[in-house]
Amino acid sequence: MELIVLASGSKGNCTYLRGERGALLIDAGLSARETLRRLEAAGGDPSLIEGILVTHEHIDHIRGVDVLARRLGVPVYATGGTLEMLSTKCGATTAEFRRCRYDEPFGVGDFSVEAFAASHDAREPCGFSVTEGDLRIGCCTDTGTVTTTIFNRLASCDAVLLESNHCPEMLENGPYPAYLKSRIRSEHGHLSNQAAARCLQRLADHIHMAVLAHLSETNNTQEKALLSALEGLGFYSDQIGVTVALQDPGPMHPESCGFRL
Repeated sequence: MELIVLASGSKGNCTYLRGERGALLIDAGLSARETLRRLEAAGGDPSLIEGILVTHEHIDHIRGVDVLARRLGVPVYATGGTLEMLSTKCGATTAEFRRCRYDEPFGVGDFSVEAFAASHDAREPCGFSVTEGDLRIGCCTDTGTVTTTIFNRLASCDAVLLESNHCPEMLENGPYPAYLKSRIRSEHGHLSNQAAARCLQRLADHIHMAVLAHLSETNNTQEKALLSALEGLGFYSDQIGVTVALQDPGPMHPESCGFRL
């Protein structure tokens, strides 16, 4: 499997996951036009996409989902709570929406997909694990804490896309108002670099690759996120490939914005 992050951050999130014969999108937080532009630049094939997985209803994850689903002619998969919010935000649409439930695997083409509960301030947020053959990739990009459920799902994966949103010191000393800082730090907010590093440390015996995602442009840097992750991995940092997903990867090369298993 190949994973290409087309965008990651508060301005939009979208990841392309390609298997042997088909592909999936995880979130659609860019406009449909921009998603397809970046996908083409990255060497992806939109005709392979068999479905769009949506983690939750915040705009940076669903901005283009309605138009994109209709243009590609593929269903959108999300939890019941997320679908209720999508119906409000998308209004009348001919796009096909399918409900998924926590911890109940479902098939999309050759992929086996499982949603698991995330801890975020949305209606019914989730992460996803996607399996094809003997390979499994986990995605958890908006969560305030790594619960036992999240850890167990990610520990079964060969590679993970994991939130590393903020440096606590930068957040504390940054320009955000107190209420927003409190929201971000909460268990239903976003994962700090240190929390992500602790999770990776525990996952080190299981995974081969990790992509750090959803970095704050105000309260984080690529260097801080990567350094925290490598320090957390310790001895394993030479054995596990770690990259940082960007809001706008620029000239798209799969090796610089994702990985291939």
